[in-house]
Amino acid sequence: MKSGHNKINARSILQNNNVVMLIVVVAIIILFTLLNSNYFSFNNMMNILYAASIIGLLSIGMTYLMIAGHIDLSCGAIAGMSGAICAVILRDTPIEHWPVAFVITLCVALAVGALNAVLVNVFELQPFIATLATASVCTGTSYLLSGGRAVVVENLALIAVGKGKLFGMPYTVVIMIILFIIFGFILSRTVFGRSVYMVGGNETAAKLAGLKPKKLTSICYLMSAGIASLAGVLVTARMHSAMPGAVSGSEFDAITAAVLGGVAFIGGRGNLAGCFIGLLIIQCFANGLTVLGINSFWQVVAKGILLIAALIFDYVRRKNIQPSVITDAEITAAVANNQ
Repeated sequence: MKSGHNKINARSILQNNNVVMLIVVVAIIILFTLLNSNYFSFNNMMNILYAASIIGLLSIGMTYLMIAGHIDLSCGAIAGMSGAICAVILRDTPIEHWPVAFVITLCVALAVGALNAVLVNVFELQPFIATLATASVCTGTSYLLSGGRAVVVENLALIAVGKGKLFGMPYTVVIMIILFIIFGFILSRTVFGRSVYMVGGNETAAKLAGLKPKKLTSICYLMSAGIASLAGVLVTARMHSAMPGAVSGSEFDAITAAVLGGVAFIGGRGNLAGCFIGLLIIQCFANGLTVLGINSFWQVVAKGILLIAALIFDYVRRKNIQPSVITDAEITAAVANNQ
């Protein structure tokens, strides 16, 4: 009986997506450490987190939207545009304090997030198409502002944010971890977070509960745009300049991290803890290829393979996991919380 009980426990543990993904992370670290002893060092682990920080920020908003049954293909372009706007403000206007430039940049990004929400919720365009269109607008704006060239940033305070460290950990990594904790708590422990799950899992039940799916998804689009704006400014701070294409395509890395972490494309399932683990898988693997001296173009191929694997994994999960059912008690509780 004891042996059978242990088997059941082992099976239940392996059915936990976060545990499985953690095992994959450990396996990747062990593999590359055996191939190169310098891989598992404090400095290289910090390099991995440093490289992951920008994609990690984008993946926070992406996770919320995907759980709500939506997607945002414009977040990378918003980040690139935000970096260009902030850099141009600091270079060409009397504004010298980067927080002021960031607030202006943030307002522009939130306007784009609002536009995404309007296109999807008012004009009822498919999120894929709507956000792809706004991505094109943002990318074009970045090139127009920069003239297609890097906009050099000489603001020492902003550069210090991009290059500074707290107890050996880069500020960008600290910011990413703090936001993961905050938004992870909101998603898992608040009425708003549960409402996002309800909208993505069963929109009809959400409406019966008195929730407003369009309002909730609009907030998620604004959140995604706002965090993307922060990510873009941090990239500018790190590189001492704004490059129009610096964050291009990073939205697909954010999607890969989310799906690897257990976020379902159809909505209603996933969490930010899993997304963070998925992010580690991507960056640990990419960094391992770099440490081994493998051509950087293979990293692009590897990311594509990881995205395909993530989609297949998501398909297998949906085949083997029963869909979540929102009970009458949960609907009653949601109604009570919204009254």
